[in-house]
Amino acid sequence: MSLKYRADIDGLRAIAVLMVVFFHAKLPVQGGFVGVDVFFVISGFLITCILDKEIRESRFSYTSFYLRRIKRLIPALFLCL
Repeated sequence: MSLKYRADIDGLRAIAVLMVVFFHAKLPVQGGFVGVDVFFVISGFLITCILDKEIRESRFSYTSFYLRRIKRLIPALFLCL
């Protein structure tokens, strides 16, 4: 399931990630926690858009939703572990 590419969202993601990286690098930049919040809001927005589209097209299922989430998150979990 893909949405139309949005450069503005990529820009916001980049700013959010840089805020967190700069915070952890102990640079004189405030907002590391805000960067995490912004990143979560963007993720929620994108997931909601996908779900809305699926529901409108009568293609939504909880099983497929959770399988997509698992396929996306499990590799990162194993990498971190």
